[in-house]
Amino acid sequence: KFVKDSALGGMTEVALGKLAAEKGSSYAFKQFGQRMVSDHSKANAQLKQAADKSNIEVPVALDSKPRSRVDKLAKLSGPAFDKAYLKDQVKDHERDVDDFKSEAQNGSDPNVKLFAMQTLPTLQQHLTAVKTLKKETK
Repeated sequence: KFVKDSALGGMTEVALGKLAAEKGSSYAFKQFGQRMVSDHSKANAQLKQAADKSNIEVPVALDSKPRSRVDKLAKLSGPAFDKAYLKDQVKDHERDVDDFKSEAQNGSDPNVKLFAMQTLPTLQQHLTAVKTLKKETK
């Protein structure tokens, strides 16, 4: 479940990051979006490597729930996009940090557990960065 959720979450972050880089109303937004694309693309590749070592299947496309998140934000622009994207990112990264902490501490597969441990600091940085961006945008 962790591998599936992480893969879908990572792909969603890349898609949303591309939207933010394109639609964000400020340079800081565009920069944050680009960072999400870069960091989550890297994490997605690392997750696939870890899962492959343990013969765990990794989804390769978004299913309906994450797809609808992307579609919903794609329809917005300007301040409405910024506000919805920030809200989504704070909520998502808070959940990710909790999930990755749990997997890093309690995971049963050593390869996936190591991936969670190595990725957690980046997700914590993302959470701090998006909260800062949200404060600066108000």
